[in-house]
Amino acid sequence: ITIHPSKGCSGLTLNSVPLHQVGMYQRSGEGGTHHRQRRSWVWNQFFVLEEYMGDEPLYVGKLHSDVDKGEGQVKYVLNGEGATSIFTIDENTGDIHATKRLDREEQPYYTLRAQARHRHTNLPVEPESEFVIKVQDINDNEPKFLDGPYSARVPEMSPVGTSVVTVVATDADDPTYGNSARVVYSILEGQPYFSVEPRTGVVRTALPNMDREAREQYLLVIQAKDMVGQMGGLSGTTSVTVTLTDVNDNPPHFSRKSYQFSVPESLPVATTVAKIKALDSDVGPNAEMEYRIVDGDGLGLFRITPDPDTQEGLITLQKGLDFETKSSYTLRVEASNRNIDLRFLSLGPFSDTATVRLNVQNVDEPPVFSSPFSKMVISEEATVGTTIGTIFAHDPDSTNSPIRYSIDRNTDLERFFNIDATTGVISTAKPLDREVNAVHNITIFATEILDPLQVGKGVVLITVTDINDNAPVFAIEYETYLCESARPGQVIETISAVDRDQPQSGHRFFFSLTAEAAGNLNFTLRDNKDNTASVLTKRGGFQRRHQNVYRLPVLIMDNGSPALSSTNTLSIRVCDCDPDGIPQSCGSENSMLSAGLSTGALIAILACILTLLVLVLLIITMQRRRKKEPLILDEERDVRENIVRYDDEGGGEEDTEAFDMVALRNLNVVRESGSKNRRDVTPEVPTLFSSSRPPPDNGIFREFIWDRLKEADVDLSAPPYDSLQTYAFEGSGSAAESLSSLDSLSMDSEQNYDYLSDWGPRFKKLADLYGHSDGGNLFVS
Repeated sequence: ITIHPSKGCSGLTLNSVPLHQVGMYQRSGEGGTHHRQRRSWVWNQFFVLEEYMGDEPLYVGKLHSDVDKGEGQVKYVLNGEGATSIFTIDENTGDIHATKRLDREEQPYYTLRAQARHRHTNLPVEPESEFVIKVQDINDNEPKFLDGPYSARVPEMSPVGTSVVTVVATDADDPTYGNSARVVYSILEGQPYFSVEPRTGVVRTALPNMDREAREQYLLVIQAKDMVGQMGGLSGTTSVTVTLTDVNDNPPHFSRKSYQFSVPESLPVATTVAKIKALDSDVGPNAEMEYRIVDGDGLGLFRITPDPDTQEGLITLQKGLDFETKSSYTLRVEASNRNIDLRFLSLGPFSDTATVRLNVQNVDEPPVFSSPFSKMVISEEATVGTTIGTIFAHDPDSTNSPIRYSIDRNTDLERFFNIDATTGVISTAKPLDREVNAVHNITIFATEILDPLQVGKGVVLITVTDINDNAPVFAIEYETYLCESARPGQVIETISAVDRDQPQSGHRFFFSLTAEAAGNLNFTLRDNKDNTASVLTKRGGFQRRHQNVYRLPVLIMDNGSPALSSTNTLSIRVCDCDPDGIPQSCGSENSMLSAGLSTGALIAILACILTLLVLVLLIITMQRRRKKEPLILDEERDVRENIVRYDDEGGGEEDTEAFDMVALRNLNVVRESGSKNRRDVTPEVPTLFSSSRPPPDNGIFREFIWDRLKEADVDLSAPPYDSLQTYAFEGSGSAAESLSSLDSLSMDSEQNYDYLSDWGPRFKKLADLYGHSDGGNLFVS
């Protein structure tokens, strides 16, 4: 089969070979003679252009077999990549066509297999052969910057040619075929500051002395064009953002050559009194400042340090100010960069100076003590009124106000001391005792007389010196045990002493027995000359049954002037000891046992205690029962002295039981209060009076209330109609009836009030008013 490539394909001879160079295969002939014949297949490559846009299928080439004599007995079959989907073959003629547009960047070639078969039997007439259809490249892809856009940083003031960044563009076209993938670079925007190398894409600085302070950022546009930049080539662009980083190329400078500040004289030490700042166009570490005072009259009084956050110079106070002493200070301050770049020293000195004037403001200050902390000494034997010392304070202001002294009693709660308000002389007000309080720390107030709000404070430390006013005593409460088996001359106790006094030369105690005990036959005392003494036995054979406790008086004397002494009694108990000398039982324990109570006595005592408790409980119970029993009163006493309190109030408008509003609205209706019980009053409560007399005809009061009610209805400024109007009318609804003498209008009154005189002195006034019926009618208004 001869493969005929399509005509007009460029590079047709790329893989073509002459027919006489094609390999042959052997066939067996007649007579068994073997000879070489030309092979039926001629192998070659097909070439097809990518991106074909025609309406008809693109003709690729033709397959033809020598077996095909043109009689229609042979058909051609195509298999492999893209067979029938992309490539088709005419089974009669062997023509191959491409039915779809091909893209070399997606697939550069296709491997196919061709075979000639008998049309009717479908048996191969030639062996299957493989060939390749190669997609031929055209320039259909522009260069692309896969890593763009770019960002780069370069120090300001960099020399020309400093590398900034390298840009890379890629082209998907075939780099082995033509110039479709050969790219060159150029700069479209960013000149004349930067340039780019055409072949490598390295972006470099093109101008010297580019200043960040003038312009910090640049935007470049870089172009990559294929076909070696020739006409018709495709191109792509990317952007490069170049930022100039800072270098220390700007010296600091003060915006002014002189500064002036006002400083109150009352500011405490370490206070910031002023802030100044040197300006620097640089940033970051290149703008870090150092300040120092190089000259002036306040070198030891002020200090300047940089603020690490704001780079300001903070002038702080090192000593106290006094307006009366000096009212102004002048400083010359220098500011310099901390980090200096030696490459730019030629631009000038990287420092600047300014003058700072500090004016001290006068402040009304409190009095100042000549010494804020004073120490004084006083003996504890000093009498009341003894002068301890004198303090002095003055007004630092020009007014020089007189001073009044006083003691802060919170520091002298027991008022041991006094101070003269005018002179400042401190004296004792009570006797002092060093052993109670050896040091007194008191605060003295100094107050200006002209301005009492100005108060100064001073501290006085008063130390009380010692005198020998305490006698020595035993160091502890000794418990001395003596074994019955003790031998003569045996040390049974070593004693020591303490003294609350503290002599400067130290303590020295002398021990001895009192005169009365010096001649005893049982014990003796030996002074050890080291402020201790040993108690020794004079004899042996001590017996508890004879005497279980011995008391030995010891005299202790100190070395003070005058010397003081005290007598201390040492109790020695005789004990039964084990062989090691450890007490087992002593006389005091036996005495306790002998003095103990028997079991029967204890039981009797407990029984007496229980009996007393039962009696107390019975008495309490009877008293409680008596309190609960009601008092037995006769009928007359109950009527006269029991007062019933209801303690209830009306329920308002909604309470229709406690008060009937109809009585005020329609006074013609007779109120029948006797037949209607109030809900808020217990009906079982006994009444003060029981009378079956019908209520009197109070027509005068009814008419009076009726007139007032009509006035209230007509008056627009009066309360609402259903409000309660009080007219001092008691009414006739009370079960006890009215006690008022207004009821005497009824001439037929037969009520007898003589019983009021029997109610006691509390009702004497009523008995005088109502108890005499022959006196006529009494009207009370």
